[in-house]
Amino acid sequence: MKGRVLVAGFATRHVAQSARRAGYAVYAVDHFCDQDLGWYTEDCLSFDELDELPEKIAEFAIRHPVDALVVASGAEAVGTTIPLCGTPPAKVERFLDKLEIQRFFEGLDVPVPPLAAGCYPAMIKPRRGAGGWRNAIVRAEEELRRWEEAWPEIPYIAQALVDGIASSVSCVADGRRARAIAVNRQILRGGGESAHGFAGSVTPFSHPLAGEMIAAAERIAAASGCVGSVGIDFMAGEKPWAIEINPRFQATLDTVEMATRKSVFAMHMNACRGVIPAAVPAPRQVAVRRILFADRDMRLDADLSSLAPRVADIPWPGTEFEEGHAVVSVYGCGETEEEAYADLERNTAAVRRLIGR
Repeated sequence: MKGRVLVAGFATRHVAQSARRAGYAVYAVDHFCDQDLGWYTEDCLSFDELDELPEKIAEFAIRHPVDALVVASGAEAVGTTIPLCGTPPAKVERFLDKLEIQRFFEGLDVPVPPLAAGCYPAMIKPRRGAGGWRNAIVRAEEELRRWEEAWPEIPYIAQALVDGIASSVSCVADGRRARAIAVNRQILRGGGESAHGFAGSVTPFSHPLAGEMIAAAERIAAASGCVGSVGIDFMAGEKPWAIEINPRFQATLDTVEMATRKSVFAMHMNACRGVIPAAVPAPRQVAVRRILFADRDMRLDADLSSLAPRVADIPWPGTEFEEGHAVVSVYGCGETEEEAYADLERNTAAVRRLIGR
């Protein structure tokens, strides 16, 4: 084993799996502690609310001494005495606030949707939080008031609405330099209150603006001072509009690794030591991930573990889900995007047969 790492965050399975494959002994503090997280970790500890994380990390580190802490979403700003492999909390804090991200992009003079005070249509986003599930398009003052009533006391920004395809560039950075490792198309939920929430990814994303997005992402990531895995979100429209910085491992990790057959965790650890890839890795195939969400309040009695590795984030039999909550991730791969989606549909059908719907 190359060392002992503790991965902490709201959902860590993708990072733990990558770390285990890269040769590390892995421990995790995770909200879900799904079945397959246990396959890749020596031990895992669950938590309910994010404000419990610092105490849980400290408690777990006493039980299992580790060499390094690696963080996922929700744990970016946690400070501990464990050596951190990633962006320091003092530096990461700026990129957890979407208004500060807006100002950062404007300071770099990269295309970013302008702030839209009192102008419609507009995209409303909470200043803090990940996944996009509370983002909403408002087309009039009345719609904005309804959003504010639904999420009282939540600070937000309003950006001018721009057309395009939701996408991202996965990078690794050493605090001064950055290298793109993949361009991804993001799959959004597309309907309901969480229409703009993340629901999966396709890697690679072949788009005429891919080269421009790579160049912009490398410049943004290098200027950010972030260390390790960092993702830049874009809207690929008339130009690549920069949308957000994710100063941590991204939810696209699985499809990046499937498509490139490279270890994102290994590249992250190397970047923390000042070593980044010499060039963008060439994709070897197309990979797609789609998250399946509960269409009603339900109890899952089926054991989906027999479908691995076509599925991941596998819940324990007997888990109860509220309508709209994520149930499981399903994958598809192929030489072309069409083949990858066909594989995804076959695997999704297998999941639905087991679930019984």
